[in-house]
Amino acid sequence: MDRDELRQMIADYMEKGFLENIIDMFRHDSSLYDLMGELIRDERIRVRIGVTALMEELVRLDPEHARQAVPALLPLLADEDPVVRGDAANLIGLTGDPVGMEGIRALLADPVPQVREVVRDLLGAEDAGGGAGDY
Repeated sequence: MDRDELRQMIADYMEKGFLENIIDMFRHDSSLYDLMGELIRDERIRVRIGVTALMEELVRLDPEHARQAVPALLPLLADEDPVVRGDAANLIGLTGDPVGMEGIRALLADPVPQVREVVRDLLGAEDAGGGAGDY
């Protein structure tokens, strides 16, 4: 199965609510974290919500590997779609990755108030001693 087929299969499973199966897949194959950036851009709201739930669980179960998603998410902080920017910032914030947290700081000057608010919330939680699993 090639990368596009795998991404599509995961997104379809996510849409159908098979979160536990996807969690198992990621826990057994950490190379799947590279797909997080593509999955969060899916047009289906159930998939995007599922990706957030997936990351929340993976951060709780395996925070070391969950940070492997950050390189795939960082470029999305500059995406033209503010929803994608905010979602990517949220996923990075869940990991608590220091490089990722520095990357989201730039969004404090985002032209969209909702994106700035997401980032302020994330950075506020970090400053209050938050981090992976505290959101």
